Amino acid sequence: MVKSLGLQSRYFKRNMYAELAKRNLRRHMARTVLAAVGIIIGVIAISSMGILGNSLKMSVSDSLGDVGNQLIVYPGFGGTTITEKQVEKIYKVAGIENLVPIHSGGSIAEYKNKDAYANVYGMGGDDLLTLVQMEKGRMYKRGSSDCVIGSRLAEDLDVKIGGKITVEDTKFRVIGILKERGMGFDISADSAVFMDSQTFIKVYKDTDEGYNNVIIQVKDIDEIDIVKADLEDRLNKKDEEVFVLATNTILSSIDEISRYISLFLMGISSISLLVAGVSILNVMLMSTMERTREIGIMKAVGASRKDVLKMFLLEALFLGTAASLIGGILSFGGGFLITVLIMKQASYLFAPSSLAYIIVGIGFGILTGVAGGVYPAWKAAQMRPLDALRYE
Repeated sequence: MVKSLGLQSRYFKRNMYAELAKRNLRRHMARTVLAAVGIIIGVIAISSMGILGNSLKMSVSDSLGDVGNQLIVYPGFGGTTITEKQVEKIYKVAGIENLVPIHSGGSIAEYKNKDAYANVYGMGGDDLLTLVQMEKGRMYKRGSSDCVIGSRLAEDLDVKIGGKITVEDTKFRVIGILKERGMGFDISADSAVFMDSQTFIKVYKDTDEGYNNVIIQVKDIDEIDIVKADLEDRLNKKDEEVFVLATNTILSSIDEISRYISLFLMGISSISLLVAGVSILNVMLMSTMERTREIGIMKAVGASRKDVLKMFLLEALFLGTAASLIGGILSFGGGFLITVLIMKQASYLFAPSSLAYIIVGIGFGILTGVAGGVYPAWKAAQMRPLDALRYE
């Protein structure tokens, strides 16, 4: 029975201090609202900037496509092409799933009264399908004078399936249009013309000595470094005949840079939360001075320093939590506007990694609110009852 009464007494005291904290916030509503606005703005700023940085990172990753399992072999220092002999050596390396030797160049592509610069690639049709996807039409056959073009080039020239474009004074019938792929380390497909290797050599007569580069897709992305090392050992025994680029290292660098950008943007935004923390500190100090006699009476009737400290910290916690939750809700709207206006789509906002920044913003807002109330709470707890009761 006594134990039960003790539990009820402690619950009543906790509830009483919570109610006193709420009452004190409502007593000066205008002051409370102004302090809350600072936290709300800070939470919105931090969350929105975090979402923007994460959206930029996701946009770049999507644009680059799924190229994390690729190795690209270029001619080494002083070299101009990858020879057939070198390609044969590459074939012997274990762990390779697909190997695509590529001829490449650049020309003005013309169609009727329009023209546009295009990357021109020569490779087998089956090899091309390991790198891209077809949107319309079909793939060219070996030795044919047909071609396949990227979606952006098709849009720029306004050419349809069956149309004939001119490249290097040679006409090619467009029999396929590729799906939009975005940027890539291997090929720039969206603004390109693709043709068979034999046809490419006929058009660009000075390219029959070898390939411009070779794209390799490894079977297991976890073994990409092993395959890279094996390639370099086989091909660069005496001289540096080739340079091997692992695309996963570039993607890792991009992820790291994007993370730093997000942290920088959030750091700039956190200044607004610092201002909000100072505002709460000021509000709580004013509240402490105004309630000096009230604190003295509470201590005179038995309230401890811990009780007074708890009451003021609860006040700061309630203010910080309410303002942060409001800021978090508004951050969703702010993130939506940012992703639509800057990224031109809102899908990145709903990614878990983007929504996590809203939670981070709310967390920082609550911490700021509590931190701003620590010193005023400590100052109130240290008051001596007699001095507080004499205060005018």
